[in-house]
Amino acid sequence: MKRNLLVKVLVPALVAAGSVAFAVNSAGADPSDDARLVEIIDQILTDARLSGAQSTVQVRDAATGETIYDHQGDRAGIPASNMKLLTSAAAMSILGPDHRFTTDVRGDGTVHNGVLDGDVYLRGTGDPTMIDADYDALAAKLAEAGVTSVTGDLIADDTFFDSRRLGLEWAWDDEPYQFAAQVSALNISGYDTDYNAGTIFFEVSPGKVGGRPKIKMDPPNKYIRVSNTAKTVAADGENDIWIERRHGSNIIDVSGTIPVGGEPAADLPSVWEPTGLVAEIFRTAMRKHGITVDGRTRVGISAPENAPVLAARDSMPLSEMIVPFMKYSLNSHGEVLVKAIGQATAGEGTWDAGMGAINAYAATKGMDTDKYVAEDGSGMTRRTYIPTAEIMDLLVAIRAEPWYPTWEASLPIAGNPDYLTGGTLRNRMRDTPAANNVHGKTGSMTGVSSLSGYVTDADGRLLVFGVQLNHLVTQLSVKPIEDQIAIALASYSKNAEGLAATAVPTATDPGYPTDVECSWVMPSVC
Repeated sequence: MKRNLLVKVLVPALVAAGSVAFAVNSAGADPSDDARLVEIIDQILTDARLSGAQSTVQVRDAATGETIYDHQGDRAGIPASNMKLLTSAAAMSILGPDHRFTTDVRGDGTVHNGVLDGDVYLRGTGDPTMIDADYDALAAKLAEAGVTSVTGDLIADDTFFDSRRLGLEWAWDDEPYQFAAQVSALNISGYDTDYNAGTIFFEVSPGKVGGRPKIKMDPPNKYIRVSNTAKTVAADGENDIWIERRHGSNIIDVSGTIPVGGEPAADLPSVWEPTGLVAEIFRTAMRKHGITVDGRTRVGISAPENAPVLAARDSMPLSEMIVPFMKYSLNSHGEVLVKAIGQATAGEGTWDAGMGAINAYAATKGMDTDKYVAEDGSGMTRRTYIPTAEIMDLLVAIRAEPWYPTWEASLPIAGNPDYLTGGTLRNRMRDTPAANNVHGKTGSMTGVSSLSGYVTDADGRLLVFGVQLNHLVTQLSVKPIEDQIAIALASYSKNAEGLAATAVPTATDPGYPTDVECSWVMPSVC
């Protein structure tokens, strides 16, 4: 499958450090006890792939907060998805681990002999894990409550959040893709297991030679239209399918070729105005369960405060929801949490209110809000600049939070083959001392790469580390450089002697894309 997105996937190769391109001088750390570690990381940062880039690295003792290594840690940079560390921590503190998102059905009128004389409202509070089966279950509950028909309209109430769908300075050419899905208080995920809110699952499979390929959408709907100009070719033909939603519309263009017997191409295009899709899915579900609606479908209108609840569904608790959020780096979840925090603290489901509360929380954890700017919850915007040192302040401080063990378990774990455990680190640092040791959050954008988290060294000392690489001009992956640093930390012992004491570890390139998270590609390459 191809998309109009520059995804540079590299052939895995063993990458050794030591190609010196420029000098690195760490500063701000006391090297008296860890001089060899300082020397190793300094050498890793001389890699030619970092020429012209801004590299910031900081390592601290998790127990004391003491800085062990620092290279430009006070310089602000784009954190990419490392922003999710702050968003998730703030959500656990402000909303609480037991927080659930409620989606309910309300009636504006009386029900007599199965007839709701008035409008029926589908009201959301942002649940990013809703799938079509959940809306079907809500319709079934409505039928069980005795409703068989509605004389008024079906109204999709997404007013718990404001109507601004996209974050500040999100790239317009990212807008059709799942990692830049629009934010709504009424969501649906096109892929049941990953919970990519605001998307539709789209699959293209071969038809007859010379004919159009077959198209499958999940859930089936008429809200999304398809323009299929692709062609099925002979078995020895090229599998070269493009799937892309047109900007500002819900028309998905399918082009290219797919051979008979070839593997289907799949993608998760984002939906333009997802509330409308949710409304159609729910109306179809009501019809399936024998409920007719005489009126039309409307969106963006608040349900009356006194409208009785006829059916409801609560999401999984936040303590469980942060697992797919962090493991798969789901941007839509980050923005839902920001707006939910805004509602909880200021009664406004907006980015401004939510980010204000998140920054206030950050200040209580030792982060200096005068030294950074944060504009969204996922890290998609290039208007967020945070020094690595500030992220380290957060990671040290939150270890005292009562929910920390649950939160820490949501981080991807290096080299763990289970997708829901290893997440975006699943294929990184395998068969090294960092495997099943490093718990960290990845970050990937064009020209940006990051990795921050926790690792235990060879002496049993828990370390907090952050690596932020900005202004990258290389076409090669820099993930192995981050991994070398993490492996060096996991391998390090103050008591080591001889050549092993200062040896720079090697790291295998996992072949991930260089400008998006590995989980944002269909199928996932993590």
